Amino acid sequence: MPSDRLSDAGARKLRPRSSTFIVFDTVVKGFGIRVTPAGAKAFVIDYRNRSGRQRRFTIGKYPTWGVAAAREEAKRLLREVGIGNDPVADRNKARDGQTMADLAERYIEEHLPKKRPRSQREDRDLLRLYILPSMRTTKVRDVDHAAVDALHRKITKGGKPTRANAVARLLSKMFNLSIKWGMRADNPCKGIEKNDELPRERYLSNAEIERLWTALEAEQDRESVTAILLAMLTGARLGEVVKSSWDQFDLEQGIWTKPSSHTKQKRIHRVPLTPRALAMLQGLREENPHETMLFPARAKIGTVRPAWERVRAAAGVPDVRFHDLRHSFASLLAGDGVSLLMIGKLLGHTQEKTTARYAHLADQPLRDALKAVDRKLVGGNGS
Repeated sequence: MPSDRLSDAGARKLRPRSSTFIVFDTVVKGFGIRVTPAGAKAFVIDYRNRSGRQRRFTIGKYPTWGVAAAREEAKRLLREVGIGNDPVADRNKARDGQTMADLAERYIEEHLPKKRPRSQREDRDLLRLYILPSMRTTKVRDVDHAAVDALHRKITKGGKPTRANAVARLLSKMFNLSIKWGMRADNPCKGIEKNDELPRERYLSNAEIERLWTALEAEQDRESVTAILLAMLTGARLGEVVKSSWDQFDLEQGIWTKPSSHTKQKRIHRVPLTPRALAMLQGLREENPHETMLFPARAKIGTVRPAWERVRAAAGVPDVRFHDLRHSFASLLAGDGVSLLMIGKLLGHTQEKTTARYAHLADQPLRDALKAVDRKLVGGNGS
């Protein structure tokens, strides 16, 4: 096996071969970088434990680990070997004893904070209600495909097929992280057959919209009503509405610029306002000229829910979720012949398939256009 003084530049230049090879360092004996045929690189140490058995311990992947940091870690580990310890045996012992509760704890501490608040709540619920009651004391290395499949089928048979899929997705993410964290070598969730999930399509009819407006006019909580109206008139998510501040709005130009921290797609989203929405905001600003937030008493989504529950009950639409206002906004645009591209821009979609669910709603404008062609082609006699 080749030896050289390892450097970051040298590690970067290493190219894969037909078989795995290691380039050892000339500074620290036993320390080297392993390169697989797929091009993956990782720092390792080779040593003999006190029984004389040859061992190889993986320090970490390159370039996550730089040469200097990996060399210092190699020195530390080799000092452990020198006093009779065995890093490979210690790692295996620690890994073999870790339970699903341990994995869940690490997931919550290290990965969950990277997700949106709503997603964090959903993951915590899935762990608390389904995963931990079933697997809490099971060793991470002992969870197999059959165990995951059994849990998925149990939740499905309980009448919650979408929840079952969510549990499988969460477990798959956790096991992918467990591989990264050295707890096990594979993901037992691979090959789980998910339940079919059809996107919910609930749009308000014209009659329902009229009843909703009547109910909104009668509702006493006027701040929540304004927040609901802003969502209806812009297609915005409730979280975007309640967290909005006046510096996001250009009332002269009629533009709402949502910051990336407030949008699901994590991008700045700039949308024009309808005349009615603009007039409503101008009136709200005149009433509260010194406020920073549009809805200072409604900074959390839950504070609007009570008013929304009363409004939808009064309007006779108890099955309509708040998010269905967003679907209805899009359906009205599609029905008026607005292109899916423009609808996607107004809603802040980043993927075409997300907007594609509204494609069938654009049929009527197309039929009207075809009728116009009919009339022209047959000299005005078409029907």
